Amino acid sequence: MNQDNNQELFPIVDEEGNVIGSATRSECHSGSKLLHPVIHLHVFNSKGELYLQKRPAWKDVQPAKWDTSVGGHVDLGESVEIALNREAQEELGISDFVAEKLAHYVFESARERELVFAHKTTYDGPITPSDELDGGRFWSIEEIKAQMGKDVFTPNFEGEIERTHLF
Repeated sequence: MNQDNNQELFPIVDEEGNVIGSATRSECHSGSKLLHPVIHLHVFNSKGELYLQKRPAWKDVQPAKWDTSVGGHVDLGESVEIALNREAQEELGISDFVAEKLAHYVFESARERELVFAHKTTYDGPITPSDELDGGRFWSIEEIKAQMGKDVFTPNFEGEIERTHLF
């Protein structure tokens, strides 16, 4: 069975993104509230549909929920831009895109605190979801709105839609 690498090192940051230390994935996701940076990329096609990924059941956070097109942690020593490109390639097999910054904000749940760097792009090329995901597909904005608040999406995704006025 797949699982996350709980010993993977993440940077610990202040609310502006300045690195102030490091901790393992398991330390960051244990309820410690150590603030660590993540990237999100919302991938729209030219029809205005939004690609969402399905989180696999084995994930340690929000398993089996639909989520942001691309989402991942910034590795220790890595910039947000490099993490964005690495995660887009790893998760969806895309590399030829131009990302537009939407916002950065702190997301807090019962088990973690993340400094989220949210971006969007329009992309009509091939998408090949990796085995890190349980697939994915393009959703119309109406489909997404109809499923909001019904435990279909991750709370972070739903909150980010409202926070960034994505649509």
